[in-house]
Amino acid sequence: MGHHIELSRSVDAPPDRVWRVLTSVDSAPQVLSGGDSVERLAGVGHEVGTRWRETRRMFGRAATEEMTVTAVEPGRHTVVEAESGGVHYRTEFDVAPDRAGTMLTVRFSADDGRPGRIRRVLTALLAPLGLRATRTALRRDLDDIAAAARAGI
Repeated sequence: MGHHIELSRSVDAPPDRVWRVLTSVDSAPQVLSGGDSVERLAGVGHEVGTRWRETRRMFGRAATEEMTVTAVEPGRHTVVEAESGGVHYRTEFDVAPDRAGTMLTVRFSADDGRPGRIRRVLTALLAPLGLRATRTALRRDLDDIAAAARAGI
């Protein structure tokens, strides 16, 4: 079973500045209002194999996930993946020039593989709430990235 979200946002800043903010792993807690902390585990900059532990608040509770960069097309596209509780998470970001400066797009997916009957029932009950919270968090991340890029951070 999989769940998907796609959101886009126009940013009044050049693509290279948006890319710099988006891929600055170590600055994420200062940029993303939904993030509490980041601990780099491997890699420098933002390259395939870069890993970090990220703590965020969801539903009033701190949740820590280990994130790994699995694809990068510098200045244009990156993919970050995580595994947690039997669910595979994939977040893709695209940065493209547009009339206002940059179009920033995020695609998020969560795939719990082949869950058993109980997990399917729980997912059917809880997925709408989780997707709504994830959509809100992703929209806030896009807004935070846009604000930091406009400010030149």
